[in-house]
Amino acid sequence: MAEESSIAVLESRAVVAVDGEDWRDFLQGLITQDVDTLRPGEARFAALLTPQGRLLFDLFVIGREDGVWLDVEREGREALIARLGLYRLRAKVRIAAEDARVFAAWGDPPGAGWVADPRLPALGWRGYGLEVAPNASEADYQAHRLALGIPGPADWGTEKTYPIEANFDLLNGIDFKKGCFVGQETTSRMKRRGQIKNRMAPIAFEGPPPAPGAEVLAGDLRAGEVLSGADGRAMALLRLDRIEGAALTVEGRPAQVEFPEWFANEAAPVSS
Repeated sequence: MAEESSIAVLESRAVVAVDGEDWRDFLQGLITQDVDTLRPGEARFAALLTPQGRLLFDLFVIGREDGVWLDVEREGREALIARLGLYRLRAKVRIAAEDARVFAAWGDPPGAGWVADPRLPALGWRGYGLEVAPNASEADYQAHRLALGIPGPADWGTEKTYPIEANFDLLNGIDFKKGCFVGQETTSRMKRRGQIKNRMAPIAFEGPPPAPGAEVLAGDLRAGEVLSGADGRAMALLRLDRIEGAALTVEGRPAQVEFPEWFANEAAPVSS
C-alpha cells in the first residue's frame, strides 16, 4: 500500500496576485522565467534580480485563468509588491497580497488541486488555499528539502548571491532563451563562462550545525562558508576549485560534500 502524503503548511510563504490586461508582458520583462507559455494550473520557479544580477526574491509562478499567483517569502512580500510597483509604470496590471495559505506535499501523490514543484520531482507538490489537514510541520518539509540538497531563502539572503551560485540554473529557475529580464546580462555571462567558481551544496558532519558564516576549510585554505542547516547536515557556499579531493573541516570537525544526483556535470568541482 502507498504511504500517505506528508502535507505541511508553509507559514514562511505567502501569495501575491498579479493580473490585469498586461500581466504577461509585465512579468516577462522582469523575472528569470518565461511566462508567455505558462498555462493555468502550472507552476514555474523563478527569481527577481537586482540590475546587477543578484537575488532579490525567489518566486513560484502559478498560472491562473486571469493572471498568476506568486508564491514568495512572507517576510519579503510587501517589499516585492513595492518593487514590482516601481516597474509597473503605465502597464495595466494589478499587484496585491492574496489571502491563501501555501502548502507543500511530498511522498505519495496528494490528489487533485496540487501543482508539481518545478524544481525537482522528488520535492513533491505545492498547494494554495486548499482545504486539507496538515500532518507534518514546516520543519519536516525543510528537512526533506535539505536532504535533497536544495538551497532555500535562508541560504541566499537578499542582494548577496548570484542565482547561479544558488543553483537556479540547475533547478529550472532561469530560462536563458526567453529574452531580456532584470539582471540578465550578468546572469548570462556567468553561464557562458562554462565554469562556475562557487556553488551551494550540502555538507555532512557529526553533531549540531555550525554557526551561519562558519568557514569550511580545505587544510588552511578557506573553501566556503556554512549557510543554514540542521544536525549532521548543512548547506554551504563552496569554492569548487578548492574542494575536489580535499580533506574539509568546519569548526574543527571533518566535513564531506554530498553533491546531489540532480547536479549537472557542469556543476561538478574542477581541478585547480
